[in-house]
Amino acid sequence: MSQNNQSWVTEFLFLGLSDDPQIQVLLFVLFLGIYLVTVLGSLLLIYLVLIDSQLHTPMYFFLCNLSLADFGQSNSIVPQTLVHLLTKKKVVSFMGCAAQLFFSLVFGGTQCALLAVMSYDRYFAVCDPMHYPLIMTGKICARLSLGCWTSGTVVSLVDTAFTLCLPYQGNNRIDHFICEAPALLAVASANSHKAETAMFLMGVVILLVPVSLILASYCSITVTVLRIKTTSGKLKAFSTCGSHLLVVILFYGTAIIAYMTSNASKEQTKVIAVFYTVINPMLNPLIYSLRNKEVKQALKNAIKRWKF
Repeated sequence: MSQNNQSWVTEFLFLGLSDDPQIQVLLFVLFLGIYLVTVLGSLLLIYLVLIDSQLHTPMYFFLCNLSLADFGQSNSIVPQTLVHLLTKKKVVSFMGCAAQLFFSLVFGGTQCALLAVMSYDRYFAVCDPMHYPLIMTGKICARLSLGCWTSGTVVSLVDTAFTLCLPYQGNNRIDHFICEAPALLAVASANSHKAETAMFLMGVVILLVPVSLILASYCSITVTVLRIKTTSGKLKAFSTCGSHLLVVILFYGTAIIAYMTSNASKEQTKVIAVFYTVINPMLNPLIYSLRNKEVKQALKNAIKRWKF
């Protein structure tokens, strides 16, 4: 491609996570292990929820959707990253970059909405257990799930459109390892103020609003739990929310730092991106399975079936 400033970019060249061959090999092994755990963990959790009638509840329905979003997020990011860790020239076409940006934002935005809906579910389960079956019906759960996927898609469309409608001429070197909106805006050939404003507003919609709903839900849950007189009752109530709260902290903490702040250095931005695009999708199924007796029992039942 000509380096003339008037030439339109048809591909992007990533600088990647490191230019040290030994570190790249180590990262490849690490990321490959994480990717396999993510894919197997997410698919296993989805499988268990589908086949075990004990898991046919609203909480596990949303967890199944979250695992599907984790699976999609990992597959939109990690395979390309693995290839680039083994190649000297880390190139991706303009359309390939656009596809990665769109799908990663769809799955990431959907996860944001799902975590908020799951806190809503936990709120009614703990604070109003008598009316919980009447409120969280199958129809309501399906609508909430559809709303989550729709919101993720809409936010992705807006962010992707504003990012890729900018002209990209001459400079195609991106100091990142994935096609991410802030990294692309940094090499755009025109003023990106409108795109940055749109991205900030979408961040408020898909990050700060769900976080506010989650905080409100957990404040009410905490007040309700503290009113429980028995220690065992308090522990049981907190255990139903502990896994979800841990996932929320890990996911939103890194995502808000990445999309709602501009103080981080490029190296810090890459590390943060590794957490919410590579590591978090792996942690979600592990956290929910290792901390949950019902999932463990469903796995034992599945293993017994496989043996017979």
